[in-house]
Amino acid sequence: MVMTQRRVGASGLFVSATGLGCNNFGRTGTATESLDGTRLVIDAAIANGITLLDTADMYGAAAGASEELMGEALHGRRDRVVLATKFGQERDMGYDFPAARASRRYIRRAVEESLRRLRTEWIDLYQLHLPGPQTPIAETIDALDELVREGKIRYYGHSNFTGWQIAEAEFISRARATGRFISAQNHYSLLARAAEREVLPASRRYGLGFFPFFPLHNGLLTGKFTRDGGPEGSRIMSTRRHVWENAPWDALDQLTQFCEERGLTMLQVAFGWLLSDPVVSSVIAGATSPAQVEANAQAADAWRPTADEAATLDRLFPLPDDPAARV
Repeated sequence: MVMTQRRVGASGLFVSATGLGCNNFGRTGTATESLDGTRLVIDAAIANGITLLDTADMYGAAAGASEELMGEALHGRRDRVVLATKFGQERDMGYDFPAARASRRYIRRAVEESLRRLRTEWIDLYQLHLPGPQTPIAETIDALDELVREGKIRYYGHSNFTGWQIAEAEFISRARATGRFISAQNHYSLLARAAEREVLPASRRYGLGFFPFFPLHNGLLTGKFTRDGGPEGSRIMSTRRHVWENAPWDALDQLTQFCEERGLTMLQVAFGWLLSDPVVSSVIAGATSPAQVEANAQAADAWRPTADEAATLDRLFPLPDDPAARV
């Protein structure tokens, strides 16, 4: 299967419109807890035209488990994917020194560990997982620039930045004539639109490619859940029941009708709405089975909203009036 490739911001990097989120690899109780399960999902991703695989050094029941399983599963076909990982999340990685997680010292150690676990000589996109308030952003950019020059990473991006942090990083890069971040990764979906206030405008203004994570809002936008419940054993029903209990069911019921009238799945509408914005480079969605991977891949090019359809979705899922609101 051939999937549409989209440019990441103003860079020369292109990725598949659907990306594979690898946060479930190595997670206890999932089908991708094991190497065999992980390999099946990665096999399906490659077969369905997904080129972007996004993980982080801290993913897995044990820190690093996701990267380790991916390194095994990608053996012999590393150059068929765009490999993205992250560093700097607030999890103990077992390093034998205290350090700010966006500092040069931390980055130098973290990248070597990720390269080892992933069994690769380079990382295509290396992302700062959280802002590092203890470290000047100039130091972080300098350290990442060094890794590009050394060939250990190709590009770098960030995750969970606010609009002002995106602007600050851009202007420091310009003032110091360094390289620059090419991507932003933040929570964004029909049910969580806060990124539209500052992050998406900043990404457009400064030429960043945007990667929405949790695009299906923990599964609520898959069509598998109703106000009466959902699949037993699903993450929402087992560990995040409040997401289901607090969901806007009147709007979701109307979304179900919207989909049925057009012969679309809710998944296709959720993806198509996100990808209708050119700033979105790829929709990163997790999966624990080949069937989920295939459905996510097929959703990428299935539908785009007309102006009237987009307006209908805006009415169903408006941007909250309160800037601090989180749906």
